Amino acid sequence: MLHSMTGFGSATIENAKISVTVEIKSLNSKFFDIYCRIPRGYSEREVEIRNILTQELERGKVEFSMTITPRDESAASTAVNRALVKAYFKDLKETSLELGFEPSPTELLRMATMMPNAFNTDNLSEADAEEEWGLIKNAVTLAIAKCKEFRLQEGKNTETKFREYIESIEGLLAQVEEQAPKRIPIVRERIEKAVSEWVQNENFDQNRFEQELIYYVEKFDISEEKVRLKNHLEYFIKELKTASNGKRLNFIAQEIGREVNTIGSKANDSIIQRLVVQMKDELEKIKEQTMNIV
Repeated sequence: MLHSMTGFGSATIENAKISVTVEIKSLNSKFFDIYCRIPRGYSEREVEIRNILTQELERGKVEFSMTITPRDESAASTAVNRALVKAYFKDLKETSLELGFEPSPTELLRMATMMPNAFNTDNLSEADAEEEWGLIKNAVTLAIAKCKEFRLQEGKNTETKFREYIESIEGLLAQVEEQAPKRIPIVRERIEKAVSEWVQNENFDQNRFEQELIYYVEKFDISEEKVRLKNHLEYFIKELKTASNGKRLNFIAQEIGREVNTIGSKANDSIIQRLVVQMKDELEKIKEQTMNIV
């Protein structure tokens, strides 16, 4: 199954002391980029969180945010950095008054508790710290699972689009196969005209004529390109049934593009040229979508 790089997952887990909320957003990216926003007091866990995200999400631009809120009075009294929160509150109030409006104390307190180092975890025992990390890890794992589920659903939608685009190219190829034999009378007339001019020339070279004839036959023959294009289209559909990735699908799309371009350059027919343009249009849609597959 295909997995899109576009995803979202959130989870909230709590115990008697704290509530942990984790949100994960992911978008398409050529590489794996992680942006973490976590409370400063838990920065020592950032490396572990990054490792979990890297292992589970593989590719994409990932935005990770975590909020931790004390739930009971005893936990809050030991967790809140009172002196620093008071300083934040005072500074925010003075700033508001300087800007000419009376701030809401509740809003000021909320903002103050969201500032860096507003909560202190230094007083936690080792057992409490491990229990807290277990809670955080569970929240991260659950949010990742929801994000992956979102990615899977987006991947299914993209797979449906892929099949539509490939089916469209196959239909256009069938029209090319139908039109290809109709070029022969025009090509034959062109060759016969050239031959008549050469035969009337006293310097006519039979060997050179045969070489030119072979050249024209090879130049306008698109049989091999049609066969290879069919094979590439079938291979693309086959890869959709496996746990394929965006890079592999993009590579197959490039191979499809080569055959389509060659058919266009060798066709020497306006109708086939128009069909080739439509094939390229469908192929660009495929390439664009492969950029969003993990």
